[in-house]
Amino acid sequence: MLGIEEIAYYIPEKRVSNYDRKEKFNITDEFIKERIGVEQIAIKADNENTTDLCLSAYDRLKGKVQISPEEIDLLVVVTQNPDYSLPQTSAILHGKLGLKGSCASFDISLGCSGFVYGLSIVQSFMAANKMKKGLLFTADPYSKIIDTDDKNTSLIFGDGSAVTLISENPIFVTQDISYGTSGKDYKDLICENSVLYMNGRGIANFAIKEVPSDILNLLSRNNLTVKDIDKYLIHQGSRFIVDSLAKKLDLEEEKVMYDIYGYGNTVSSSIPILLEKILNDKSAMRVLASGFGVGLSWANVILNRVR
Repeated sequence: MLGIEEIAYYIPEKRVSNYDRKEKFNITDEFIKERIGVEQIAIKADNENTTDLCLSAYDRLKGKVQISPEEIDLLVVVTQNPDYSLPQTSAILHGKLGLKGSCASFDISLGCSGFVYGLSIVQSFMAANKMKKGLLFTADPYSKIIDTDDKNTSLIFGDGSAVTLISENPIFVTQDISYGTSGKDYKDLICENSVLYMNGRGIANFAIKEVPSDILNLLSRNNLTVKDIDKYLIHQGSRFIVDSLAKKLDLEEEKVMYDIYGYGNTVSSSIPILLEKILNDKSAMRVLASGFGVGLSWANVILNRVR
């Protein structure tokens, strides 16, 4: 039985305060705290690249679980901001980690829904190929493509990475996953000429329209209700989006995690960062994680604790 054995994450030390930019963007303390819900954003060092963020997360993983490069059968990196346009980031990371030659490696080009998609792909790939241990990395340093004068993006997105160890000794296993795409709206979150553009209102409307109904359908087909979930790990797009989804689903406040005040929206890493915080919390027996954004795409997963 394959599932999530351990998670580690890395957030760069450098911070930029949104309070220091109030006059520049004509915003208030209330807007920072209640609307975007990001007081500081984390930014990678100039000499850090996507694989470096992954390596830092892996170093923290080694401090939590005994693991050797020879054990890893699969390496997958979820990113849309790679080291280079080619080769694939996973190949570079494979070399830096010194993994065995028989270790499969590939990238997944997805954003905020990428962790849930990646989890499904990694587990399925490993099961089909009789693999025992795999690493799922998420790293999307948006500071590479942010226009610091753009209020819609520079106040929200922060750099970070995470690595999830998938093995036959899991803490959480997947019960069911649902997916969706609204490709006609792809221009609402797009990088053109190496600069990120986001239609904030369009993304919020998309999330509020599509995500709650999909979550309810996923729960229904598993004979569950919203009250049967112990923790909700909603992609940390902004305080407004998380609160809006929780309100629409009528979720109990204490069940909805929010934790990006000090570092920002880390894209595909936002869910594993939250999940790491409750990995050993035995009160969280059944968890629902929801990722949504670039594409526009979404994916929801129900995870059950087995130990």
